[in-house]
Amino acid sequence: MPEPRLRADARRNRARILAVAAAVFAEKGASASTEEVAARAGVAIGTVFRHFPTKKDLLQAIVKDLLERLTEEAGALAADGDPATSLFVFFRRMVEQAAAKKTVADLLAAGTGAELEVTGPVLTLGSAVGTLLARAQECGAVRPEIRLDEVLALLTATCQGALRSGWDPGLQERTLAIVFAGLRAGPPA
Repeated sequence: MPEPRLRADARRNRARILAVAAAVFAEKGASASTEEVAARAGVAIGTVFRHFPTKKDLLQAIVKDLLERLTEEAGALAADGDPATSLFVFFRRMVEQAAAKKTVADLLAAGTGAELEVTGPVLTLGSAVGTLLARAQECGAVRPEIRLDEVLALLTATCQGALRSGWDPGLQERTLAIVFAGLRAGPPA
């Protein structure tokens, strides 16, 4: 059943709650409370529960929102970016953002998010990354035998590495250089 249309103020409240919740969970981890989210968002706890009846619903919405934004970013790069560099730009941005999304990723990895229903948005993001890969291969920037599932596995693993506490920018750059060298067409650097 489609989600009912929300009034403008309800949409603003929902968006504010999501943004604040993402920040609160990033700061406090899984122990963050919906009461703190409500207080920081400047809304009553009932407003939070009206939009997100459970903490799981709130976490699911945060993850879906993130996946939708990443899909939009990949789509924009596919539409307007340089086919030779767009996949690499997107890959780098995802890794750079991974640490900022640490809490949500930790919750998902710990099993709290195992029941989160985000399969659709994950598949949509995978399709958008597939478009970036196909464009990079068509222009000869990425080896033709590279498959989407391989790129997604590399992306996931590299983002997981970025989640490690204390992962320094130098290690991040070296890791990306190795991954990118393996993806690029032509002789290894």
